[in-house]
Amino acid sequence: MRAGLRAAVVATLTLALPAVFTPAAAHAGYAGPNAVVTWNTYAQDAIYEVARQPPYVTARSFAMVQGAVYDAINAVAGTPYQPYLIAPHARPGSSADAAVATSAHRVLASLFPAQDATLRARYDEALAAIPDGRAKSDGIAVGEATAAAMIAARSDDGAFGDATWNVGTAPGQWRPTPPAFAQDGAWVGDLEPFVIPGVAPFGVPGPPALTSAGYARDVNEVRALGSATSTVRTADQTRAAVWWHDRRLTEWEIKRQLATSQRLSPLRTARMFAMADVANADALIVCFAEKRRWNFWRPITAVQLGDTDGNPDTGADPSWTPLLVTPPFPDYTSGHTCSTSAIMAALRRFFGRDDVPFSAYSADAGATRSFGGFSQALAEVVEARIWGGVHFRSADVRGVSIGTRVSGYVLSHEFGRS
Repeated sequence: MRAGLRAAVVATLTLALPAVFTPAAAHAGYAGPNAVVTWNTYAQDAIYEVARQPPYVTARSFAMVQGAVYDAINAVAGTPYQPYLIAPHARPGSSADAAVATSAHRVLASLFPAQDATLRARYDEALAAIPDGRAKSDGIAVGEATAAAMIAARSDDGAFGDATWNVGTAPGQWRPTPPAFAQDGAWVGDLEPFVIPGVAPFGVPGPPALTSAGYARDVNEVRALGSATSTVRTADQTRAAVWWHDRRLTEWEIKRQLATSQRLSPLRTARMFAMADVANADALIVCFAEKRRWNFWRPITAVQLGDTDGNPDTGADPSWTPLLVTPPFPDYTSGHTCSTSAIMAALRRFFGRDDVPFSAYSADAGATRSFGGFSQALAEVVEARIWGGVHFRSADVRGVSIGTRVSGYVLSHEFGRS
């Protein structure tokens, strides 16, 4: 599908014609309206605020939207970067805003047909702001082509399959956890990757043996720090645990804030979003395949049944509950650290440095958290999942390994210069 790259020219937006690409300095600071950011916000509304997709499902949806948007605006710009799927012909002067709006709208409409009225209204509003003419119609055609390519590429990718988790009863084996005793998301591990050749090359060694000292350290750490009634977890650690657990995923706001604070052009914004979202989707596919492979129990089960694991350094606490509600799938590896490490690695690669400051607000935590760079944020999420009582440290650390390696592979094969 990612067929031959075409010769390209570097292009960017000009202030006089903010919706049309013309040859210019590709990385000049940009201060105009950014349709890529606008449609990413609309995507969040559709994907989460209305459809309420959980994080392991939103990853596929965002990757589809941002991959199509990237291909569209990249084509309008003359294909300075490698296309993800296609680089449709775009005549000089094609409207970037029309291409962005059309590609995002078409993909979102295909994913959420029940939201057609709202999505159509936003699309019509976006097009109404663009003067009629060839530039507009050409941009629409480009956006339609990249959206169609993405929809076709993901039409039979295994999404929403009927796979289920293996419910075990032996020590160490996963079983549904309170309060819902639910299971969900097993199909994610079977999803066709966006870039990586498969999940096997990115797998990790299994969790610590139940009788090992490492396992006892993991259990006793989360038992003390992650309890709903912990007396050793600080107030800031509690806020951090809730902040990182917010289902609106603060990473969405972080990427949009970076696009604005770093004055990225729509083209560069689209590339950054696509890099992060496609890497994230593939990292979660590997992560969920590993969850099924190792089928390891969650802290709430391990602590409550601590007298069954054969380890003299752990003990049972049948009344123990975590600070956060445990997600409905196995512990190992951590989906959140797989995801965050892939995203942070992509952002670090995009900016070429680690020390780019950013912050984001979480309604669940009622707080804004700020970071001096990508590594600092990643280090905190590793701890936050323990503070929340939902993951062992080993699951978090191995998740970081998966996300970092997957992101490295994705970005060495896609989104580079033509």
